[in-house]
Amino acid sequence: MLPPAPAATMQFGSPNACNLCHKDKDAAWADQNVRKWRTRDYQAPILKRAGLINAARQRDWQKLPEMLAYMTSPERDAVFTASLLRLTMAAQDARLLPTLLQAIKDPSPLVRAAAAEALSVRPSKESFPALVAAAGDDYRLVRVRAAASLAHFPAAWLQDGDRGQVEKATEEYLASLTARPDQWTSHYNLGNYLLNRGEVRQALAAYDTALTIEPRAAMVLVNAAMAYTQLGEPDRAESSLVKALKIAPDNAAAHFNLGLLQAQQDRVKDAERELREAIRLDPKLAPAAYNLCILTARDRPQEALSWCQKAVALNPQEPKYAYTLAFYQQEQGDLKNAAATLQDFLTRQPGFTDGYLLLAEIFRQQGDRPQAEAVLRQAQQGESLSPRDRARLAAALQKLSTP
Repeated sequence: MLPPAPAATMQFGSPNACNLCHKDKDAAWADQNVRKWRTRDYQAPILKRAGLINAARQRDWQKLPEMLAYMTSPERDAVFTASLLRLTMAAQDARLLPTLLQAIKDPSPLVRAAAAEALSVRPSKESFPALVAAAGDDYRLVRVRAAASLAHFPAAWLQDGDRGQVEKATEEYLASLTARPDQWTSHYNLGNYLLNRGEVRQALAAYDTALTIEPRAAMVLVNAAMAYTQLGEPDRAESSLVKALKIAPDNAAAHFNLGLLQAQQDRVKDAERELREAIRLDPKLAPAAYNLCILTARDRPQEALSWCQKAVALNPQEPKYAYTLAFYQQEQGDLKNAAATLQDFLTRQPGFTDGYLLLAEIFRQQGDRPQAEAVLRQAQQGESLSPRDRARLAAALQKLSTP
């Protein structure tokens, strides 16, 4: 139980124990009194933690380094750390993975469980063995979170020696989902698990059950639309999204998915309208900005640039956003800014082969062949290059050297 923190009321609007009784006074009065009683500023750590939580809720990732530092600090609070781990799942930033791999071994099972859940959106060769190990944790909460996250990974990655442990944790997870069959959320979560495993028709059956219990569950309709899209049934997907929007007109995810579906059908005006509405409802929805960039590039290149710039600003870690912005800058003859866009991104993400190839081409267009060659040779130094990428870089170098 935390001590009264009226300063948090003043800064974040949260309630405090003092003013629950002294209803005729305000938080400033309470803050003044607690500071008289305690010369030590015990509220400062509370405000710092609350500030990080608030920033994560607002998806203010400029404070991500502070969040990472707090989550790995010996003084971190387990409850706040678990909350930050879940909230930062929305951040597309490679710097999170080392923190998650450390957190999944934390002494607190609450933190380990949150880390296991967060690893579901960062599937990698490093996170897979960590989740497999967590599936054998002493605490069921950790095991079931690990089992849920492992549904995002290819089953072929699992070694025979670990199969029994993971299957047992998966049984526990499924039992937890079906423990309350009268709740629509149980069937919704089961559907999500099945969809992640690629069992699309079984997922739709679970979604149908959820909708039978709660016909106004908009997110069930949104996820069902994703399942129909995977089955190649766009009409049923659109019908599901239209139903979702009748129930929840302000659902940004429904507008976004409907916009993507219409774009795939070349219904450009309809798609643009839905994507604009999605980003109006969720101004930090970077994929909506990116797709608006693609759609408007056909006839409004300047507007397309602004959407691409917004996507990069919202998610500077996503390679295709930076690449697309640089590509359209190059298309419009702005070679200087195109090169700057790629150089800035490659400083942060040095393993992006397509970025090096485009940057080399831009330097070649500027007549700077030595710089183009230097860029390609730098790219060849990457330790994790695939054979295909090495061949592409070698071919580009050979082309540059050919008169």
